[in-house]
Amino acid sequence: MRLGRLLPCLLLTGIAFLTPAHASPAPLRIGAVFPWQSMGMPAQEEYRGVQIAANLVNAAGGIDGRRIVLVRREMDSPVQAMPAMQAFRAQGIAAVVGAFSSALSIPAGAAAGQEGLVYWEAGAEADRLTGQGYRTVFRVGASGANLGANSATFAATQLASRLHRPASALRVAVVNADDDYARSVADAALAVARRSGMHIVVHSVYSLYAPRWTPIMARLRRVHPDIIILASHVADGVAFRRAMLRAHVHTGALIGSTMAECGPDFGRMLGSEAIGVFASDRPSPMGGFNPLTLHGSGRALYERLVRAGGGMPSEEALSGFSAGWVLFHYVLPRARGLTPRAIAAAARSLNLAAGTLPNGAGVRFAADRAHLGQNTRATSVIWQWQAVRHSVVVWPAVYATGRIRFVPLAR
Repeated sequence: MRLGRLLPCLLLTGIAFLTPAHASPAPLRIGAVFPWQSMGMPAQEEYRGVQIAANLVNAAGGIDGRRIVLVRREMDSPVQAMPAMQAFRAQGIAAVVGAFSSALSIPAGAAAGQEGLVYWEAGAEADRLTGQGYRTVFRVGASGANLGANSATFAATQLASRLHRPASALRVAVVNADDDYARSVADAALAVARRSGMHIVVHSVYSLYAPRWTPIMARLRRVHPDIIILASHVADGVAFRRAMLRAHVHTGALIGSTMAECGPDFGRMLGSEAIGVFASDRPSPMGGFNPLTLHGSGRALYERLVRAGGGMPSEEALSGFSAGWVLFHYVLPRARGLTPRAIAAAARSLNLAAGTLPNGAGVRFAADRAHLGQNTRATSVIWQWQAVRHSVVVWPAVYATGRIRFVPLAR
């Protein structure tokens, strides 16, 4: 055989020899924006939960054989949202998970929506994230409205009888910081309280960065509320409670919210002064709810999370894992193509019963514009501090790890 005829054969043989018969498909890259540095451990834990969900899906073969790879970008400021989403779109990334803080998640969701990307919230609660009208923005966990509504419902159905009066006779004060998260909680609490016939005797709003407690405490002392619902963050939540005690403001119950009163910092900073305070929150295994009450897939999935994470998950890790699992295990495999539009359509088609997820939730995303992309089957609970640095879940009963105590609030 002449060399001219042999050379193409050798080249073709070499190419065939050098090309793997079963080359691994390219990984499926998912964007991730979190404030790892500025917000520290809680944000890192939420991301860790998302990563564990990706690892479990990868161990089962990934998405049609493609491994999920999280592409990280630090996000500490709202101004970083649009550049991050533009960079992800330039890389061919269709979906982005984030961002722990409502102050970051709202601009991240808006930027992703404008760039035509799917934005998948892993934890932040402000209503405005899913109220901006973008059809590619989703949140699996509870919203501020869920937490505020839970506070007022708890007051009407559980606290009224313990205060020896009907719900329609309860006098309620609502106090909130002037940011998106706290307004979400307060607005829902006000709406549910009014529907329940309760009397709103005070609604006070304070500056998150320069709160003036003296006039607020003076108003509270004048009206003598049976229940105070507070929507705050950690530092101002602690300061509010201390201001209450200094001003000798007495009430039947103080119900806080997930950003402060149920977190370990609140109990650590206040010690015995936290005892008796309630908080509306997402479920958390760290004293937060009893995983033994889970059933079916939720119980089995919780046990997988514990094994994969090397122990009981934090509240943030549970939230991140639950959100990540819905995206990686349910949405992406059923999407008719891995485009943002196809992923969003697959998400909107989900109809998962309560108890499917390891935090007890199901999944059904709202389709109305005001709540577009919010999970209508998210779960929330009521905690109570009952000893120094010790809190339990007291409601709903299915998640309870203790009973309601200290009503009325001793001081």
